[in-house]
Amino acid sequence: MNPLFRIEELKSLIQKYSYEYYALDNPSVTDQEFDALLNELLLLETNYPEYITPDSPTRRVGGVIQDKFTKVVHTSKMLSLGNVFSESELRDFDQKVQKEVSNYSYTAELKIDGLSVSLKYENGYLVQAATRGDGVVGEDITDNVKTIQTVPLKIPHLEAVEVRGEIYMSQKAFDKANKEKIALGEEPFKNPRNAAAGSVRQLDSKIVAKRNLDVFVYYLMDRTLASNHYDSLQLLKKWSFNVNKETRKCKNIDEVIAFVNHVQESRHTLPYDTDGVVIKVNEFQLYDRIGYTIKYPKWAIAYKFPPVEVKTKIENIRFQIGRTGVVKPVADLTPVMISGSLISRATLHNQDFCLQKDIRIFDHVIVRKAGEIIPEVLRVVKEDRNGNELPFQMIENCPKCNSVLKRNPGEADYYCLNPICEAKHLEGLIHFASREAYNIDGLGERILTELFNDGLVTSISDIFDLGKHYEDLIQKERFGEKSVANLLEAIDNSKKNTLDKLIFGLGTRHVGAKIAKVLANHFQSIKNLSETTVDELLKISDIGEAIAISVTTYFSKNENLEMISKLEQSGCMMTYLSSKVEGVTTFSNKTLVLTGSLEKYSRQEATLIIENMGGSVSSSVSKNTDFIVAGAEAGSKLDKGTKLGVKILSEDEFLKIVEEES
Repeated sequence: MNPLFRIEELKSLIQKYSYEYYALDNPSVTDQEFDALLNELLLLETNYPEYITPDSPTRRVGGVIQDKFTKVVHTSKMLSLGNVFSESELRDFDQKVQKEVSNYSYTAELKIDGLSVSLKYENGYLVQAATRGDGVVGEDITDNVKTIQTVPLKIPHLEAVEVRGEIYMSQKAFDKANKEKIALGEEPFKNPRNAAAGSVRQLDSKIVAKRNLDVFVYYLMDRTLASNHYDSLQLLKKWSFNVNKETRKCKNIDEVIAFVNHVQESRHTLPYDTDGVVIKVNEFQLYDRIGYTIKYPKWAIAYKFPPVEVKTKIENIRFQIGRTGVVKPVADLTPVMISGSLISRATLHNQDFCLQKDIRIFDHVIVRKAGEIIPEVLRVVKEDRNGNELPFQMIENCPKCNSVLKRNPGEADYYCLNPICEAKHLEGLIHFASREAYNIDGLGERILTELFNDGLVTSISDIFDLGKHYEDLIQKERFGEKSVANLLEAIDNSKKNTLDKLIFGLGTRHVGAKIAKVLANHFQSIKNLSETTVDELLKISDIGEAIAISVTTYFSKNENLEMISKLEQSGCMMTYLSSKVEGVTTFSNKTLVLTGSLEKYSRQEATLIIENMGGSVSSSVSKNTDFIVAGAEAGSKLDKGTKLGVKILSEDEFLKIVEEES
């Protein structure tokens, strides 16, 4: 028999049996028969390596070892979902949809407790898998995702397409992984979600292959391939993707609520963790009419199941100072497991909260995770008191610098007003480097605290001068040449962040991520923002008096202006590239490929510009590519585009279009 014919036959059989086993849970052959087919394929590919293809099932065994994960700019932002927690809130969501459209239905799907992933296919082959990251920029985990059996390496669709889903670990795989870790004397995983997240970010794909991860897909990005969301899921099934079988098509909100109640009662019998139900308007053509907020689509919502409540004991109450100077009481708890996490502390918010609930040291309390994330004290179990409990007492002085705390009229919080309080500065640094702000990999709370205590980083601008302290860094415990190089590279890459990330990272009181984007969009540069007035700010929608005063106060201080000047000298973005261009542009509904090195913009900046002009950016050239932007030292992508007759733009031509049309 022709070896190529047999290889293709084996690949087809193995892919069929894999789908039956992993996605349908209904195998038609025994494990021994399956292993025999796979071993035969391995032997043939060893003897005839010229016949190995990217979609071969043998590619799933792993073996790629990476130094780090590269960043990926998502073609379309990976939005998160708004949350609701009750039937009445579900009905409110439905009422909002009704105000915008009529004649609609819903699709209800289980909300899988895992981590989001983007899967891109070109010419039928999986070419890229990426984490969600911050929604705009994720990490390339292609080699690791290829080891997941339920992710097809090849699909019967040749046009470029993106599919999104959730990577998770089943309870069975979780138990197996923990048994192996315990046998090796290692710390077991806390819960399946953490296990999945930790596994998919392993640099050695062979380790990932052993963890038995899984993926449920939940969204097909190309809306032209089906008229509604439910039908698109059925199409994904035909393409051998793993679609959760608990998915329901619902005529109205009453059917959605009935499904939610059913899942809530039966979810503990499922072989994986689910923390809610995602509800989406089914009809694609209604999405743009229903619209979006800055963070969420308005046509979808996540119903979160009520959080688990657990009793524990308050061992002590201490006080923690934040970046804006706010001082919060925190309860140290007898450690207790809640929803797979070991909880040992919980915020007590402020003095009024503690007095209203009569919270005392040594009280037994009911604790839960608010929104399944933040531990909070729900109530005191007063019947458990024995008389030894100590009433709550608010401190009068800052726990770090001992300055007198102040409570403003009409506010619940106490503040440290000392401008040189070390605790405030450290918290501000941690906030700046956090994922939600400048997202500097490797610069977490522990590392920043150490660098702060050593005097290497005492202000935000010092972060970008860390390269000057290279010799000091590599001599520190847990720091080596490689880890220091990675940290400095992450700091350098963070300079490409957009202006709204910088504004949010500065930590100005009352300025959250949404307001930062509003300010960046309105003022377009840090210079314009620094020169604004309270009156001008109050003319902007979403800006109130408290925000306006806070912003102008921040920029009135010379030390803040000097620090921002240092950030500009370091190369941080001081202008905004994320404002949408109104109307039709040259790039509207067009696909562009960037190749070579651009002088004026980074890849990320150029991608944002194209997206805001209505276009999209692909990582590879195909017959669907409309433009190639060719910078210095453009390579094979330019050659391929030329052969396909794709319109080639030099960087100067690209800049001219951008300047004229935006």
